[in-house]
Amino acid sequence: MLVLLPPSEGKASSGRGAPLKPEALSLPGLTSAREAVLTELVELCTGDEDKAREVLGLSEGLRGEVAKNAGLRTAGARPAGEIYTGVLYDALGLASLDTSAKRRAARSLLVFSGLWGAVRVTDRIPSYRCSMGVKLPGLGALGAHWRTPMASVLPEVAGDGLVLDLRSAAYAAAWKPKGEVAGRTASVRVLHAPTRKVVSHFNKATKGRIVRSLLTTGAAPKGPAELVEALRDLGYVVEAEAPAKAGQAWSLDVLVTEVH
Repeated sequence: MLVLLPPSEGKASSGRGAPLKPEALSLPGLTSAREAVLTELVELCTGDEDKAREVLGLSEGLRGEVAKNAGLRTAGARPAGEIYTGVLYDALGLASLDTSAKRRAARSLLVFSGLWGAVRVTDRIPSYRCSMGVKLPGLGALGAHWRTPMASVLPEVAGDGLVLDLRSAAYAAAWKPKGEVAGRTASVRVLHAPTRKVVSHFNKATKGRIVRSLLTTGAAPKGPAELVEALRDLGYVVEAEAPAKAGQAWSLDVLVTEVH
């Protein structure tokens, strides 16, 4: 099983670890694309601070994020699972998983990123600020920048098992499973049952809890249909829609009554 996650907007501090080693990150086929984004982002944030804030969509209160990006090559690096924080990652609780569940997380979780493309939770990265919606002056829109290298690398990473897609729309745009891979992909929404609407906070929290439940129980669904049954066994209310034709993903709605 491969689980596709969005990053968190807020991130923990880099700490005092050894600096980033881009060549040591997983998915080496993304290395050159990562280097292109990293080089331009550092250059942008080393120059005109106001321009950098405008490009990155940062408020005055987040001015310090520009300096953080300027120092990415020398900042301490920590496992991505410690850098990403926020509602989904709080609910997922990677640090509190037992040893077996942590091993499953290291194998199966893939976090998408405007800067790195995608990383595993064990990859050591510094804290940064660069969403997939950013349009850099030189490279252009990051979603478009990542599509070609992702299309080359991700099908192999997906292997021959289930792909559980929990990404938000901006990050899903960087790689859309196609062909045979799409047929074993399940894209999940979390809906407030009474209103049938997505509510951001519990959408993220429920997705984190779903991943934690799968990791802690050792559930290993082989495809979308088996995932539906596994989630129902775990107590979730799931509505599933199989693809109308080949080359499309399954759509799963998880219905939640309580907003928390």
